[in-house]
Amino acid sequence: MKNMCVAHRGFSGKAPENTLAAVRMAIALPYVRWMEIDVQLSRDGVPVVIHDFSLDRTTNGHGKVKNMDWEQIRRLDAGSWKGRAFRGERVPSLDEVLSLASGRLRLNIELKTWGDLYPGLEQAVIELVNSKGMRDEVVLTSFDTTSLERVKEIDPRIRTGLIFDSRRGDPARKLQELDCSFLSISFDRLNPTLAALLAQREVKIMAWTVNKAKEMRRLAAMHSDIMICTNRPDIWGDTFLEV
Repeated sequence: MKNMCVAHRGFSGKAPENTLAAVRMAIALPYVRWMEIDVQLSRDGVPVVIHDFSLDRTTNGHGKVKNMDWEQIRRLDAGSWKGRAFRGERVPSLDEVLSLASGRLRLNIELKTWGDLYPGLEQAVIELVNSKGMRDEVVLTSFDTTSLERVKEIDPRIRTGLIFDSRRGDPARKLQELDCSFLSISFDRLNPTLAALLAQREVKIMAWTVNKAKEMRRLAAMHSDIMICTNRPDIWGDTFLEV
């Protein structure tokens, strides 16, 4: 089966998203080869793995990620909202997730930034990735084209990807302009023509967020190279590994 399974924020359908518990659950499934995570900066410059700009939805904390130091963030409970079994689960640092995933999962690391929201985010992430010898195991993606340009300026060897969720515009042209070899796109924005064109150009396509077997099969029929990003990698397994 060529349509690779990507665990969205880890196995977020069953574990609290973007936590080490979700990462471990994804790693435990042998057919999960990729994982998507989100990275922001704490006030004191530590790359932390969390999706929302606010702490309110997925932790027992309040306020913006950028306004809290790492020592404050790491003390928060990021698991209880998902269930009693995950009480005490923490917001992990990118360093922790890289260490756990190294040699086990490739990572699509979304740089959650816009404009000048997180000065130094790209530099901090790249330094961590390179310090662990994981340059070939990651792709750095973002909605923010300026952030992707910064990545290329800092280290042209790092693979970059554009996140695209617009009904307008030409993602294929934008990828060429940005020298990106990866497209992260909402599954309902993807069509056979675009998929075939990008595959011909050796651009990897990741479709998100696909949690129904019917949609997984539709994407697989569209093109065998489309990576399927899902909160439910178990459904991917039931769909494509049927005996």
